[in-house]
Amino acid sequence: MRRSVQRLLNAHGFVTEEYSSAEDFLRHSAATEINCLVLDIDLTGMSGIELQRRLRASGSKLPVIFITALEDGALEAEATQAGCVAYLRKPFPANLLINAINSVGR
Repeated sequence: MRRSVQRLLNAHGFVTEEYSSAEDFLRHSAATEINCLVLDIDLTGMSGIELQRRLRASGSKLPVIFITALEDGALEAEATQAGCVAYLRKPFPANLLINAINSVGR
């Protein structure tokens, strides 16, 4: 899924970087200018929501778009309360992701 999202975004003119986990993102993202984070909620290790909380706690205003295959209203409410700009359930139409990213700017 990660590679499919990356190909989709690249095809729409977005410059992307791919990270294998939340921990990998935290180790390497400081060296990169990031305008938006497309993040799966159900990650190995630290969850996507926990990563978003850590970023907010450190003062980051980085927009987060969550994608998930989980059907869980409480989880969606938690993600929304944590400040995500979009919450997309897999499978989702490509235009929903592109529109969400465009809504936060390039």
